Amino acid sequence: MNAVEQERAAYLLDAQKKAVSLFEEIEQKLIRPGISEKALSDEIHKLGAERHGVRTHWHKRVVRSGPNTLLPFEENPPDRVIGADDILYVDLGPVFEEYEADFARTFVLGPDPDKARLRDSLEPVWHAVRARYQADPDMTGERLYAIAGEEARAAGWEFGAKLAGHLVGLFPHERIPRDKTTLYITQGNDQAMSTPGKDGNKRHWILEIHLRDNAKKHAAFYEQLLTVG
Repeated sequence: MNAVEQERAAYLLDAQKKAVSLFEEIEQKLIRPGISEKALSDEIHKLGAERHGVRTHWHKRVVRSGPNTLLPFEENPPDRVIGADDILYVDLGPVFEEYEADFARTFVLGPDPDKARLRDSLEPVWHAVRARYQADPDMTGERLYAIAGEEARAAGWEFGAKLAGHLVGLFPHERIPRDKTTLYITQGNDQAMSTPGKDGNKRHWILEIHLRDNAKKHAAFYEQLLTVG
């Protein structure tokens, strides 16, 4: 890796470390029953701006709880109050010093063991998928998407989204208008994930794990950098 690539990777990792710090404070201070998803999202925005230097997000803030966790990113469901025995996830795309982070974590309120088991499956599945990617980093986006589904089912769940990740980088990252395949970890992406970007530099990817409990009608979500760290 040349000096430019090392610098880009370091900036992305630093952005993610700052996102981790933000999420730690979200969990400690803001996650609670009795607050609506929208109100929690507003509190997260205020916390990020006042204490973590977040001035913009490259995608909308997403707070989903209960049955709303089943819905895809592009949906905008009616606001819902978080219950005392609930599951929720927070998905943020904060920009730190012009570099994007994309980070999601799932939280469980109350003693429900099934919700806890779903949440606790996320990180091991993420690492299992990453290990298979690292064994063959030239695989296609379509192949990694299939692997994410395999590992989700091996853990006892269904994979709950049409994407298992996407590009990330200097804000705004590389995009192809109306193309929802080439720059995503999804079915139909037959390009090697190691293909350089249009600027000739190494592309960096986010890996998303969406686990779905169809019997209990809720889902969990976990995402972070795949190619750095």
